[in-house]
Amino acid sequence: MLLRGVMEPLCLKNVRPVSLEDRPGKVSLQDMGRPWQAGGTFARFLQSLPDQLAGSAFRDAVERTARAATAGRTVLLGMGAHPIKVGLSPLVIDWLRAGIIKGVAMNGAGVIHDVEMALVGRTSEDVAASLHAGCFGMARETAEFIHEAVRRGAAQENVGFGRAVGEALRKAHVPHVEHSILATAAELQIPVTVHVAIGTDIIHMHPSMDGAATGALSHTDFRIFCALVSRLAGGVYINLGSAVILPEVFLKAVAVAFNLGYDLRDLTTIAMDFLRPYRPQVNVVERPTAGIGRGFSFVGHHEILFPLFYAAVKERMHEGGPHADTHSH
Repeated sequence: MLLRGVMEPLCLKNVRPVSLEDRPGKVSLQDMGRPWQAGGTFARFLQSLPDQLAGSAFRDAVERTARAATAGRTVLLGMGAHPIKVGLSPLVIDWLRAGIIKGVAMNGAGVIHDVEMALVGRTSEDVAASLHAGCFGMARETAEFIHEAVRRGAAQENVGFGRAVGEALRKAHVPHVEHSILATAAELQIPVTVHVAIGTDIIHMHPSMDGAATGALSHTDFRIFCALVSRLAGGVYINLGSAVILPEVFLKAVAVAFNLGYDLRDLTTIAMDFLRPYRPQVNVVERPTAGIGRGFSFVGHHEILFPLFYAAVKERMHEGGPHADTHSH
């Protein structure tokens, strides 16, 4: 009611309170975090996390990944180049050797950093310092090694970009081959698919670049990736640090799988990055799992978040023991 142009306050005397004892609550004492005791185990640390929001989701994602890996279902890792630059290759290699992941997908920059680490034990140049000097991206050995591997791979049937470079690293006996994801996967006969966008990588500026061979091998890798994705029923796809290329490639591979009638029920997808970009959220977490599975999104520094997840999965697999795979593939 208006009195002389002023709004009259509403009377609250007839408001009906409810009992706190009867009112449901979304947070209870059992959801609380537990204080840390010095000298505790990593498993105890995981148990001490609050059972709320990301704390609950993190344990759920770990459980799903450990269960899928133990049961022999398909766990795939898609990764950008930054995880290699921040030192995560040894963890990925350990997962490969443990049989936890059945395939790795990476962009073209991931190959460059992997190869440089294997060749000389270091990577990632200072772009700002070298761009105006005209020497950014001009490392001769990097381009020539990758392009020669691609050229040889193009002469072989059903060999993709990742396999061609991985085998070349093994045969060349490069000094730090044990630190290469590509070489390790080639040794173990595990697919690493490389998804190249022409013009995005430093090696595309070099005269040794063969666009036809690069495109052909990358397309072969896309088809191999589609085959891996078609086996993701009851499995897990992890997108680590790729904001554009791999979320787009994953969505298209899922589309191919559905078009060909493959069953992707009980699919788990996990996006990990230090931001929450649009494409990983919709193309990895939301759209592929709608009505058939669950997607997770975790935000944090790659060099902290992924080691926590990696260790938690291994710890859960160690705790849980073998599980029978009852899913029909």
